[in-house]
Amino acid sequence: MRFLMLNWRDPRNPLSGGAERVTLGYLSALAQRGHEVFWFANAFPGCTRAEVIHGVQIVRGGRMGSSIFAARSWYKTQPRFDLVMDQHHGIPWFTPWWCGTSHVSYIHEVLGPIWNAFYPWPLSWIGRTQERWTHWLYRNARFWTACESTRDDLKRHGVRHVSIVRYGVDTVALPELPAKNLTQPVRLAVVSRLAPNKRIGEAVKLANVLRTRGIAAQLDIVGGGEEEPSLRSLVQQLQLQDCVHFRGRLPEETKDALLRDAHFLIHTSQREGWGLNVIEANAMGTPAVVYPVAGLRESTLHQRTGWVSAAETPKSLADGIARLLAKPDLYQTYRINAWQRAKLFHWSRILPAACDWLEALARGEHHVEPAELL
Repeated sequence: MRFLMLNWRDPRNPLSGGAERVTLGYLSALAQRGHEVFWFANAFPGCTRAEVIHGVQIVRGGRMGSSIFAARSWYKTQPRFDLVMDQHHGIPWFTPWWCGTSHVSYIHEVLGPIWNAFYPWPLSWIGRTQERWTHWLYRNARFWTACESTRDDLKRHGVRHVSIVRYGVDTVALPELPAKNLTQPVRLAVVSRLAPNKRIGEAVKLANVLRTRGIAAQLDIVGGGEEEPSLRSLVQQLQLQDCVHFRGRLPEETKDALLRDAHFLIHTSQREGWGLNVIEANAMGTPAVVYPVAGLRESTLHQRTGWVSAAETPKSLADGIARLLAKPDLYQTYRINAWQRAKLFHWSRILPAACDWLEALARGEHHVEPAELL
């Protein structure tokens, strides 16, 4: 069968992130089953027009504002696809009105307040309004997402049919859980693009709140992005140069080692499709302390695999860490639970049922729901 994914970015795009990682996971698994799998994405400076990544045929064309037209022109030259996957990132590809075959809309999160992080008013208002309008326009289309928060957001916007397929991770859980006592300095880790919607400054402020409470902490920030200069300025302003360290982008093995040594992963995003790095940290025996937002509420089970703060403030994050410092046995319980749960999210467990479902859609079996693994 022939499958097509439409997404603004592909794995080689400098702005690619978790969405592209999980998309490649699904598509490469379909390719391994012998299907023809294509991924159409925006072109970017220095890119090739076509290449193959893990068996997936990447095709690039157009830029922001023109790639839909480039995709349609290319699509007309192709043999019929059995399933077209229309990935939404604020603005979709409007495939129900031009693809002429089975299609499914794939979405990670409803952006909502994220528009405010990237655009000033009135552009942010326009973005939020068109997103709600687009979902109403797509109300009869089948959607596919990873968590209940996104499903509920879509239904509030009028979408009628949303299926949940969990994300997987490549990170293999440690075979044995090594000893790690919660002592000072508390080792905190952030793994993220340094983008406005990720609110990494909140993690820096957390280190400052802990210091004012007499709790020594070290914060490692893994990742890069446009917010790095302002974050470095914040670190200097708060005089935290001795305890906040920018590690840049790290190889997977180095990142895993850092997560294994950390006491907590800190996640302060405005919202997430899921929070892949939460599960990656859990696989290394490290629980997460996160903000109570869509996606992170699902990837971190409050007081079971980690701590979901009561409010979106550094003080509230610090409250959770302080509580666990006072109850080290509880911290060890979270570690064990997080490590065991992370094993359920390895791709080897997620992909077979996900691919079965996508194949059913490609055969026109639109009544079929994905198997519930978790």
